[in-house]
Amino acid sequence: MAPATTLSITPAAVVALLPKLTDADGDIRYMSLNDLHNTLKNGAPGFLSNDYHTAAKTIDSLLATLDDVHGEVQNQAIKCLGVLTSRVGAEILSPLVEKLSTLKITHSIDNSIPATALRTFITSFPRPMSGVPALKATQDAYSSISKVLIPRLVGYVVIPHGIKNTPQPPPAMLEIQPDSTVDTDAIDVLIEVIRSFGPMLQDPEKKALQKSTMAIFDHERVSGMSKKKTVVAISLLAIYMSDSLLNSFVSGIIGSFRDPNLTLSQRKLLVNMVGSLVRSVPQRLGFHLKTLAPFILGALSEGEYQQAIQEAAENGASNSEAEEVREAALIALEGLLTSCSNDMRPFTTESINAALRYVGYDPNVTQDDDEEMGGTQSDAEEDQEAAADDDEEDYFEEEGAMSDDDDASWKIRRCAAKTLYAVISTRSGDLLDNGILYNKVAPVLVDRFKEREENVRNEVLNTLTFLVRKTSEGTAYPNPSSDFEIDMVSAIEARSRKRRRLSSDATLFDSPGASLSSVGFKSPDTSPPPTSGPKADLARLSPSIIRGVSKLLKQSSLATRQAVIILLRDMVVVQRGGLSDHFSKIAEPLIEAIKPSASGTPSNTVGSTALATGSKLRIEALQLLSVICDTHSSTIVAPYIANIIPNVTAAAKDKYYKVSSEALGALESLLKVLTPPRSASNDPGHLKYLGEIYDVIHNRVVAIDADLEVRQRAIHALGVLLARTCGVDGKNILSTSQRSDAVGVLLDRLKNETTRLSSIQAVDILLTSAQDRRELQADWIQNVTLELGAQLRKANRRLRGASLTALRDLVANPVAINNLNGTTVHQLAALLNPLINAADFNLLGTTLIILSRLINQYPKEVVDRNLNNSLCNIVLAPIGGSVLDALLILIKSIGEQGIGQPLMHSLLQDVGVNGDPSIVGKAIGTLLVAGGSTVGVKMNDFVVELQSATDDKRKCLALSVLGEAGLRLKSSFTLEPSLFTRHFNSKSQQLPRAAAVALGRAGAGNIKAYLPVILSTSNNSNFMQYLSLHAIKEILQFTGQSRTDISPYTRQIWENLLAASQAEDNKAVGAECIGRLTVIEPKTFLPLLQNRLLDPVPTVRGTVIQAVRFTLADSDDAYDEILNPVLVEMLTKMLNDPDLENRRLALGALNSATHNKADIVIPHLSKLVPLVIKESKIKPELVREVQMGPFKHKVDDGLEVRKSAYETLYSLMDSAYSRINSSSLFDRIIDGLDDEHEIKVLCNLMLIKLIGIDPDETARHLDPISERYRTILSFKPKENAVKQEVEKLNEANKGVLKVTLLLQEAVAATASSVSSAQGQAWKGYWDWVGKEFRTQLASAEQELKNQAA
Repeated sequence: MAPATTLSITPAAVVALLPKLTDADGDIRYMSLNDLHNTLKNGAPGFLSNDYHTAAKTIDSLLATLDDVHGEVQNQAIKCLGVLTSRVGAEILSPLVEKLSTLKITHSIDNSIPATALRTFITSFPRPMSGVPALKATQDAYSSISKVLIPRLVGYVVIPHGIKNTPQPPPAMLEIQPDSTVDTDAIDVLIEVIRSFGPMLQDPEKKALQKSTMAIFDHERVSGMSKKKTVVAISLLAIYMSDSLLNSFVSGIIGSFRDPNLTLSQRKLLVNMVGSLVRSVPQRLGFHLKTLAPFILGALSEGEYQQAIQEAAENGASNSEAEEVREAALIALEGLLTSCSNDMRPFTTESINAALRYVGYDPNVTQDDDEEMGGTQSDAEEDQEAAADDDEEDYFEEEGAMSDDDDASWKIRRCAAKTLYAVISTRSGDLLDNGILYNKVAPVLVDRFKEREENVRNEVLNTLTFLVRKTSEGTAYPNPSSDFEIDMVSAIEARSRKRRRLSSDATLFDSPGASLSSVGFKSPDTSPPPTSGPKADLARLSPSIIRGVSKLLKQSSLATRQAVIILLRDMVVVQRGGLSDHFSKIAEPLIEAIKPSASGTPSNTVGSTALATGSKLRIEALQLLSVICDTHSSTIVAPYIANIIPNVTAAAKDKYYKVSSEALGALESLLKVLTPPRSASNDPGHLKYLGEIYDVIHNRVVAIDADLEVRQRAIHALGVLLARTCGVDGKNILSTSQRSDAVGVLLDRLKNETTRLSSIQAVDILLTSAQDRRELQADWIQNVTLELGAQLRKANRRLRGASLTALRDLVANPVAINNLNGTTVHQLAALLNPLINAADFNLLGTTLIILSRLINQYPKEVVDRNLNNSLCNIVLAPIGGSVLDALLILIKSIGEQGIGQPLMHSLLQDVGVNGDPSIVGKAIGTLLVAGGSTVGVKMNDFVVELQSATDDKRKCLALSVLGEAGLRLKSSFTLEPSLFTRHFNSKSQQLPRAAAVALGRAGAGNIKAYLPVILSTSNNSNFMQYLSLHAIKEILQFTGQSRTDISPYTRQIWENLLAASQAEDNKAVGAECIGRLTVIEPKTFLPLLQNRLLDPVPTVRGTVIQAVRFTLADSDDAYDEILNPVLVEMLTKMLNDPDLENRRLALGALNSATHNKADIVIPHLSKLVPLVIKESKIKPELVREVQMGPFKHKVDDGLEVRKSAYETLYSLMDSAYSRINSSSLFDRIIDGLDDEHEIKVLCNLMLIKLIGIDPDETARHLDPISERYRTILSFKPKENAVKQEVEKLNEANKGVLKVTLLLQEAVAATASSVSSAQGQAWKGYWDWVGKEFRTQLASAEQELKNQAA
């Protein structure tokens, strides 16, 4: 039938098709139904609503075809019914439901057809959503279901709907038949009713449905399948139950548990019910866990365990029903731990004991056999037993007393391992700190390496691996596709945030490129592991783990070996080593896993399942080899090089690109092992292998058929190889022709767009390492320089950042910069000049450093009018920090070359007072001192300007110039302090502070002449104290950098700072000064700070808290050594301060501590995080009403504290998520979505981060998140709302939609871990958002794609 337009389809078209539905030919019936389906689908909505006769006739015809003998015809009829429901009037829906629910099948053997049709009818309507008015079609459908279907399900009229003398419905569909059977199809219909119309069900209907389902559940002789479906139905219904109905229902379950005549099958069903409920309504069920949890744990008690063992011993087999109860109990316990972790905290010990008890439950193996604990054997015992390992495996395989088909105890052991995984997931923070996980749980897991059932053994290995990962939250794990790529932009940004105290000309010039870290010149750190804490516990357990897994690597299946290798890799990453004494036990199996034969299939059979699994094993093995090489001494790997190199080079040639890419990464790590300084350069064996490695890497770089990822990885490895063979020690490793060919290839790949970024990184590595002119030819350097400069104009920010970093390392290398010529330098300067703007400070700082280095050797080629103009524009911008330092270095270089007069003229004439005097003055003062007589002005000119000018801006500029000059001239600066102090009494707003800052900078260069004068002014009025604080701040800042001795004055400075900091205006700068002074002399002043936290005056305590925060960022290792024992105690006191503002400051201090002193703070976060959680809650006593004219306005004094608390939690998620109770964190986030706008934004950011950190836990909280998001999106501003309110609302909606998109993607990834009862609210919310916010959602999706790109 040809497709028709919507307008051309009429009821007559439908009527014309109906006679064919009764044709004797089944094919004609099927094709007619297909045509009818297309007709109904293409017809306008409701085009049959006014033609009752046609609609009724169509329904009757379709109902008749449901009893067709052909299944295809029945299925097509069901599809037609689904479309028909939206085309007919509401008055015909109830008769349709009535006929479907009473339909009898006589000709078909499939009796589920009526139920399937009913489910299709139910799902064909838009689902209602909580808080949103239902559509008319949905209301009509619910009305028919409520009038007809629910009475049919339960067997009586639940709600009369105003109809008098309602006839009694036929027998209930959910009725238990005399033969104790129940129509499972009816239960499926019930499930669909609840799932689709749950929000609209009324309390009497919920009670009636609950009563009917519980009747099935409680009946002794109803089949297990029916009861399982009933559990699903009840768990779905519980979502929509009122609190009173749910409480009554749970009370009934508790009563059933207490029944003394409870059978094993009933007990299993009750346990299943609890497990299902806790996943569907975890927040509401948590209240009942004090009563419910003991029933679950009771099924796993020691008494029942011993009884099970005894029964198995007496009867020769275990009780299958009892084992089903234990399995159900462990599944329910896992759900309780993951969904209600806070409520389960009192049962932590019992839960761990139960899981440990049953992870080794194997009643069909004698206790003597089970007592072999691999983790407690000595090395001598292990050697004696090595020969018997194969026999032991054969014993497991040939044991005929109880086959695996008969023995179901492995299910219990697997569930117990999953329960332990849940414990680690939800309670790793405090249980790691107190040692329970490593002292109690981990040894049992290691013992279970002997598990004979593979899937249980792998679950045990996964659980232990998860524990190892939690031991070092935030540790970087290898990524087979991208770990070799280093983000240069991130490196530049990190460098721009260096601690100011460490900032100097040397560090700005000489800090190596980010890529240098991958060259690995230094041997791995072999310092002993910590003596306490989780890592120490892991180190103590490592020998037992390695002894256990070494057997598994030799004997086990591919999947188990893969799990073992992942475990070992994570252990090495977390410990930064750990295999030094044990590598010999795993070396041969590791090499075997790298071989193509490890997959059991040839490596060129791409696409086979075996290949995918085998390739994954090889990838994991190659990653493990890489991290071993990177974290262990070369002497550990050297004895096995002869076996390792051939297999890794063969893997590098593999056709599967992921294997080849990872093998190249392993070769890169092996290069570091085989080359100086980690290995002797004259070892002939090493030279042979390095030649093989060179050939493989070179061939993969130039191969045109190699995957892009492989070529990029090979290019990076080639850069490492060239870098490692530079210098005297490495000159004999590569021949001249090999080196020349290699650098030529790098240049060639640098010009290719697809390999450009990796080539830049490789070139950067080489540039940081070259030590001889012969290693970098002049023409190559010049071509590379111009090619890198050309990338600075590209739109790709990452490419520009990498090119800029490489250029910085090029000019920092004397060998490279001496190979440049004037023409190349001039062209490079022209390419760099566009980057001298304030649009991107991260790139600007590096650009200035490159130019300053070039000026030192090629001043005339670099400095011109364009550069001077660009520098003047930068001086006008609000710059600071490392960017300002780099600018001053560049200006100093210009002055030292004697070509600074044009720049000085431009600064004085074109900039002058138009810019910030403090920035312009520093630039002029730097140029004045560096250029001396060549700049055309003298210092005395600025003294005269200061004395004669009537304009405050000119005076401020002159003061800033003189202060900078004093800083740089040091003791040669002859001007008296009075030149600055005489302006302290000026009535100008800017001049006194400018004088104070200039006095401090000059004083930093001449402590003895200036500091006593500054201290004398701090004893005067509050304003003088304020000015002296700014002067002292400058002195302390530069004293910390230059290590100038101010010890004769520190005590007086301390007293003056404490006195001056009491004034409100002085608190911030005073606290900073106190912090800087504490860092200079920590032994003296840190104890004094600690004592001041007990001061009764809140402002004093607040100043101390701020001071401590300043010390955390500006400090060194010596200070950390003194701070370590007292920091956590100080933070605890701060967070418990009775003053609200001080607690806000304390949260900021903790935030800073987690960034700068993570090693000190993170082990103690179990004490600190609850205090942060406490401050994130709304406190009604801090909310007050303020009268504003005729309106009342609520003011929340606790808002700023809550914001600080959420900011602290957000920062902790990066470095210490395992130390935070995930359930408490999600509770705070969900509550925060109901808070003020600023906190909603923070909560959205936290959710985005949690999608990656903990997707499973995020999926479990989707329903409450969806409710909050719906509330936010449903809010409508008032008609008279101001523009700012509307903009804030739009911003909030956009943020919600973005997070919604990201969460929806995460739902698909974790759907398997979420029960069927969970996610119903989220699904409804997602459908609603897709319809109501289609345009905004598409815009948000596009914005996310642009950000990702």
